[in-house]
Amino acid sequence: MVTALEFPPLEVGDAGLSALARGVIGSEILKIAGEIRAMKAKGAQICNLTVGDFDPAYFPIPAELNEGTRAALAEGHTNYPPSDGVLVLREALVRFYERELGLRYPIESVLVAGGARPLLYGAYRTLIDPGDVAVYPVPSWNNNHYAYLSGAKAVEIPVSAASNFFPTADDFRPHIGAARLLLINSPLNPTGTVIDRNELRRIAELVLEENHKRRAAGQRPVFLVYDQVYWMLTHGEARHETPVSLVPEVAPYTLLLDALSKSFCATGMRVGWGFMPPAVRRRMADILGHVGAWAPKAEQVATAALLDAPDVMHTFLSGVKAKVKERLDALFAGFSAMKAEGLPVDAIAPQGAIYLSARFDWIGKTIRGRSIQTNDEIRKVLLEEAGLAIVPFQAFGLREENGWFRLSVGAVSMDDIQAAFPRLRALMASSG
Repeated sequence: MVTALEFPPLEVGDAGLSALARGVIGSEILKIAGEIRAMKAKGAQICNLTVGDFDPAYFPIPAELNEGTRAALAEGHTNYPPSDGVLVLREALVRFYERELGLRYPIESVLVAGGARPLLYGAYRTLIDPGDVAVYPVPSWNNNHYAYLSGAKAVEIPVSAASNFFPTADDFRPHIGAARLLLINSPLNPTGTVIDRNELRRIAELVLEENHKRRAAGQRPVFLVYDQVYWMLTHGEARHETPVSLVPEVAPYTLLLDALSKSFCATGMRVGWGFMPPAVRRRMADILGHVGAWAPKAEQVATAALLDAPDVMHTFLSGVKAKVKERLDALFAGFSAMKAEGLPVDAIAPQGAIYLSARFDWIGKTIRGRSIQTNDEIRKVLLEEAGLAIVPFQAFGLREENGWFRLSVGAVSMDDIQAAFPRLRALMASSG
């Protein structure tokens, strides 16, 4: 016998939830994904540039990582790993950062987790008490949500194309005295831009200067959280820097967050790592251990082997970067050509990650009979009229309706991109 179960309407069921649960906002990108699936089910041709992921049909993981994971499973690495990461991986990560970034960290600074996401959330939970100030730019990835979940007082710094979508030291300066966390991501999700090394140096020096004052006054320090998960995916003349490389004295106040997921197209393998002050690492490991946010053991063993094979690693990376840049360049060239024709669109040349920033200057205009007042209305017109699926910067905390969007290329083919431009050009020509 099967019993059919009944539940109250969602708005009634919400009455039993915590205030935190009632106030949390789900992923805006996942909501957009639902719309795309529904349209595809009806036969629509969609160029899907929304997902910050890789389609393995175009971007498979390294063969060595695949084979290494299979071998580790066969060897019996199917049990719980140490909650802070298997030792062989932590040791490989120390060698990896020394070899590739010139940074020699002690093993006590390295924490492994189930991707970079738990580490960013863990930074908030480890360093923020309710009411403490977290300062970050918008747009940026998930800071608005983690500030809410941790009870932080969020100080958002709106950034624009004029500053390459990064905050400056002068932007941070008015807030540094009250701040507990400063948060920067470079290359930046969603914009695909890379921070200027001199500006990053000034920010690191600002953190160091502030902490000298706080130490003399017996106050808690301010920390800089530097999310560099896309650092191996830079393009053209762009070069990645870390605050610790530029100002080594800031290391006791800096957390570097990173992962296997983006550079090695291995988002589903859930291996991330952080380099941070040992005292912070110890407490973050305790917090993340309680929620089981560790990376799978076999994948950790395989990752260690990959990182210790620099020739294999660099050969793979050069191929991935070439394919990513080919797609980003195609998008940029298409938008640049339309801009040169006087059509209301703009874009920023690719610098890093798998993203292109593009702006549709449609606010206050009428597109095929639709009056456009918001970025989300632009998004819907592009999706429904041109089969182009992209994500507005509002999904990354931006409040201003200015026409800027993220375009992600990890899950599309070159054919998808080329097929989208005739549809987009026809729609752009109809704007008024």
